[in-house]
Formats: sequence, structure tokens, C-alpha cells
Amino acid sequence: MPRVVVEGSGPKTLVMIHGWPDTYRLWDGQVAALSDRYRCVRFTLPGFDQQDAKRAYTLDEVVETIRAIVEEHCPGARATLLLHDWGCFYGYQFAMRYPRLVERVVGVDIGDAGSRSHVAELGWSGKLMLLAYQVWLALAWRIGGGFGDWMARTMARLLRCPTDPKTIGSHMGYGYAVRWLGAAGGFKGLRVFKPERPMLFLYGERKPLMFHSRAWAERLATQVGCRVLGFPTGHWIMIGRPQAFNDALRSWLAETDGFE
Repeated sequence: MPRVVVEGSGPKTLVMIHGWPDTYRLWDGQVAALSDRYRCVRFTLPGFDQQDAKRAYTLDEVVETIRAIVEEHCPGARATLLLHDWGCFYGYQFAMRYPRLVERVVGVDIGDAGSRSHVAELGWSGKLMLLAYQVWLALAWRIGGGFGDWMARTMARLLRCPTDPKTIGSHMGYGYAVRWLGAAGGFKGLRVFKPERPMLFLYGERKPLMFHSRAWAERLATQVGCRVLGFPTGHWIMIGRPQAFNDALRSWLAETDGFE
């Protein structure tokens, strides 16, 4: 079980889940902005901080890790999920498997990625670009060692990742290896995410690829308690526009705190 960091206080709990190639420290700015009103719970995804013990984790393992953390740190109540990148992938699957544990969802930059609508909008150039960087990271995980780490850090630099390169390693790419190389048995039992609770979706507008379809975002924006906001940034909105990101987050959370 990952080490869980709990900060702040309040009647409601936010569970923050990062993606590649980050750790729980991705959310430092959000904890500073929200811990006066909310209980902030965060952790590093399984394996992301264990460079010397590389392994691939199954979808079930990660989802059950999230479940255990939510049940322990939000007893008798639902949690609000704050998700980015792979955190969205795992968090969305968790929300669909355990809706009784989820009050609201904040998805950052990943929407219905992989859906028919999204794939159709990518076009051939987008599909090739997505395949290239994800298979590269999958191979980096498979190769491992110093060369695998170099591959992972090179891709992070090309993708303009703001994370400290010294903390990035090939071991963080197991999700890509599960998807493209069938590591840990591949992804099985995936469900298309259909938000049934209030959701805030925040996405960067200045990227070579979008990770959601226009139709999905437009449909989400019409649902009660939901909002869709674009920012003039890349994939890491909380780093590129921290004040605007935090303001939007605080505003929506305040509006939906009493939503039933």
C-alpha cells in the first residue's frame, strides 16, 4: 500500500491522483490552495516511486488500491476525485466500479480518450503521434535500466513535461506496457467512462493531441453540476496556469459542495 499523505481539514475529502511521470507532489499547489476548506488525501501511484523494483500493476490492483485508500480516509462518506493523466484512467474506472464511494470528479486533460469519437477526431497523424510516444514509453519500461530511463526522460523533455528529470524513470511507464505490450495480462474489463456525478473537466488547448472528443465535452457541459473549461496551456495545466486552475477548482467545488 502506498504511503498516504493527508493535509488540511474540512467536512469533505479530496483524493488526488497523478499520472505519468509524476508523484503525489504534483498536487502541492492544489493542497496549498484547498487545504483550508478540504481534507486533501494524496499518494503516489503503485510502482512510481520504486525504481529498483520495477513491475507492472494490473488495472484491478490499482483500482483496489484507490478503493482501500478512499474507504480508510473517507469512512462513511463519498470522496471527490482530483485526477490527471493516468490518474484519470484509473480514477474513472474506480468511479464506475464503486460509485457509492464517489461524490464528484475533477478530470484534468483526459476525457473519453480511446473512444470511437475521440479516435475519429485524431485523424491519421494524431493516431501515429499517440502510438509513437506511448509505444516508446512502453519499450522504455520493457528495456529498463539506464537506457530505459534515458528513453523516458527524453520523451518527457519532448512532451515539455515540467517534472524534474531526475525523478523520472522507465519504471513509471508500466501503464503503457500493459496497454501496448500486454504486460501483466493487458487491460481487461475496461468500461467507457460516463459521468453520473457532478464533474469538472479542465483541459489544455495548446497541445498537438487532444485526449477527449468534442462531442463528449459538449455533452458533459450540458449535465447538471458539470462544467468544461479550456486553458491556454499544455497537458500540465496546474503547472502552466496555477492561479487560474486553482480559482476554477475552488469555484466549482464551492458551487457543488451541497449538490445532491
